[in-house]
Amino acid sequence: MTEEEIKALIHQELPTILQQDRDLRDFVLRTVENYYAGKQETESRFDQILAELRRDREEQSRKWDEQNRKWDEQNHKWDEQSRKWDEQDRKWDENNKIIQQILLEIKKLNNKHDSTIGALGARWGLYSESSFRNALKGILEDSFAVEVLHLTEYDSAGEVFGRPEQVELDLLIKNGLLIICEIKSSMSKADIYTFERKVRFYQNRHQQTANRKIVISPMVHPRAKEVASELEVEVYSYAEDLELN
Repeated sequence: MTEEEIKALIHQELPTILQQDRDLRDFVLRTVENYYAGKQETESRFDQILAELRRDREEQSRKWDEQNRKWDEQNHKWDEQSRKWDEQDRKWDENNKIIQQILLEIKKLNNKHDSTIGALGARWGLYSESSFRNALKGILEDSFAVEVLHLTEYDSAGEVFGRPEQVELDLLIKNGLLIICEIKSSMSKADIYTFERKVRFYQNRHQQTANRKIVISPMVHPRAKEVASELEVEVYSYAEDLELN
């Protein structure tokens, strides 16, 4: 029998013999034990590998937790910084609004002073009445976005002054609203009566009723204010005091 035939026979018969012959099976196991790890050693090594994997996983989890904690701290710092920036922006906005309001009040105060000085100048001949009117016209157009028209018409019947004469009126136009206005450096009781006649003259000629009648003058005689109230004429000392909503 050749060597190959012997190997083939062993391959064929050995499994059956090992199952039936315990002594032979022990002999074979002792023969090959130096080549293969036993069950106990294999289980021990398996447990060791599992333990190492478990430790690696726990260490990795700890590192992730630490990294997440650092990210949370960083996010908290960013949120806090963002809150501070928002608060700073809010303060800047508030301060800017206050500054703009102060500038607006200063502008109004300057306009009032200019109007008063202009009225005094017009009264004493230092400035013309038309210059004063033009100054207040600019304030009205800038402050209220209205169209200010200075109208001159001839009263041939003498309805206003009792004789044929030119009649001057200021009209304020805003969104279809018609306001007949008298802009003068000073107003007396007689001026109020004259203004009322001018209003009636304009309304009769143009068949149009004024929505409001307004007098703007920084110097109005107390008796003139009483007459204005009786005739439903609104009196304002400064252009900025008007409400044209």
